[in-house]
Amino acid sequence: MTEAAIADHGLIGDLQTAALVSTDGSIDWFCCPRFDSPSVFGALLDDERGGHFRVRPERDCESKQMYFPDTAVLITRFITEAGVGEVVDFMTPSGREATGNHRLVRMLRCVRGEMSFEVDIAPRFEYGRRAHRTELTQHGAVFSTDALTLTLHAVREPDDARLAQVRVEEGDVRVSIDLKAGDVRGLVLESAADGPPREIRVAEFQQMFDDTVSFWRSWLARSTYTGRWREALQRSAITLKLMTYAPTGGMVAAPTMGLPEQVGGERNWDYRFTWVRDASFSIYALLRLGFTEESAQFSGWLRDRVAERVGGEGGPLNIMYRVDGSSDLKEEALEHWSGYRGSRPVRIGNGASDQLQLDIYGEALDSIFFADEHGLQVGHRGWIAIRELLDWLAEHWDQPEEGIWETRGGRQDFTYGRLMCWVALDRGIRMAASHGRPAAVDRWRGARDAIYDQIMTKGWNAQRKAFVQHYASDVLDSSLLRMSSVGFVAPHDPMWASTLRAMDDELVTDSLVYRYDPGASPDGLLGSEGTFSLCSFMYVDALARAGRLEDARLAFEKMLTYANHVGLFSEEIALTGEQIGNFPQAFTHLALIDAAITLDEALDRTASG
Repeated sequence: MTEAAIADHGLIGDLQTAALVSTDGSIDWFCCPRFDSPSVFGALLDDERGGHFRVRPERDCESKQMYFPDTAVLITRFITEAGVGEVVDFMTPSGREATGNHRLVRMLRCVRGEMSFEVDIAPRFEYGRRAHRTELTQHGAVFSTDALTLTLHAVREPDDARLAQVRVEEGDVRVSIDLKAGDVRGLVLESAADGPPREIRVAEFQQMFDDTVSFWRSWLARSTYTGRWREALQRSAITLKLMTYAPTGGMVAAPTMGLPEQVGGERNWDYRFTWVRDASFSIYALLRLGFTEESAQFSGWLRDRVAERVGGEGGPLNIMYRVDGSSDLKEEALEHWSGYRGSRPVRIGNGASDQLQLDIYGEALDSIFFADEHGLQVGHRGWIAIRELLDWLAEHWDQPEEGIWETRGGRQDFTYGRLMCWVALDRGIRMAASHGRPAAVDRWRGARDAIYDQIMTKGWNAQRKAFVQHYASDVLDSSLLRMSSVGFVAPHDPMWASTLRAMDDELVTDSLVYRYDPGASPDGLLGSEGTFSLCSFMYVDALARAGRLEDARLAFEKMLTYANHVGLFSEEIALTGEQIGNFPQAFTHLALIDAAITLDEALDRTASG
């Protein structure tokens, strides 16, 4: 079979791991017990060998999918000639203590007429590399390996014969469930269960649902945002929360790995880790929505990373970490998997973790500064770590690096990296002044001013009348859309206006924006890629700041049409409009939030004169 389209999935999770559920009722991706653990269900990357947990009607049907309002509870509806049924999927939220115990809850309902569901549970442990044992019991089944055990509990009422049609085939479990209008039954798949399979009553099942709904609605109610596009921002906020590892506050770039930037190509990366860049953006975006608790936890995660590596070889920060803060991300390929629609290699780990990317210091300090301005002040130990980081940066900013796009074609003097070094030093200077903290401010100011002069002379290309990707090229780069948002250039500066016009002509297609032209600036990889949704939302933000409000609003509204059926965005949009790359992507949803708030505020200012 062909893997289900990337966009044909909704996301559920429990704040320590997550799963993707397709519109035809199949859990095609699930790693356990953490986001970055090996997969148990991986049909999204190999429908034949990856493993799945499928629930679907026996008859031909039409399916639709939606979220239960204001929650992360996903409902897949099936419509047949005989009746209408639903599969309600969710994971019961985990706490802040790391645990191996996780529950995938699948509630089956018949809402009209009759429906017979077929259930196929086919786990493939450790990316399909580890065989498992299957034991069928009176109340369910147990799938086990030496490293992980999954327990299947049946949901039914006393004297219920609806789960009698159960069989085991080559280690997989298949179940048939017949329901009539009003019937509710289901299955709970639990890792590290405290005992054997047990019979769960419908009332207890319903309580799991009610508690999960209550959790998400209580959390979402803390948002203070009341502006335009509120529903889209709330869905983005829930999505970001689903991608956050609660024990540490680290946010994964995406809960998936290996989904291609070009179908059939080699740009297939593992995104199940926490990038300093993404975590920094999350502080800024979530604070603007009013989620101070999450912002405080992310700030703490960032400060811990700064403190633990000050004075280390290669710089104070790695560019990415595992969700627990460790940094072992050795990259390897899963040769036995075919990849999403033939896109190989399927990589686990990430070799870019050893790269030098100087922009991360600016993103980290910009977010810490923003949090500090909003009452999340840095303590003494945090300031000492920041001070040492900026002392290092003042000495090392002027060197080639791999850049924000993690190119594998050699280091360059990237303008964006220099820009964010300027930001880091500028924010450090401001924090030292506002709190009277001890620091080598004169030294930092000298480095900051030298960066400014260098960008204005070497990063500006007089022939292109635009700021360019790196000093040795005339290539445009959409990462530089942030130049006005971080305060490096005035939004109405003629140099910035001409840069935006150049990007309009070369990088923008309708509302969609390419990162850069890999043909003009080789990045060490074969193939092409789609437009980057992150960059498309950054473009909206830049247009709004430049006063081009009609252009900004139209571009934003068009971008919203590229979301999938439940409001989720992957990393990129192909020429066909298909979502490609890892899914859903945190960076895209963070940029959506920022662009919407910036545009909403600009429209309000215009309306009020």
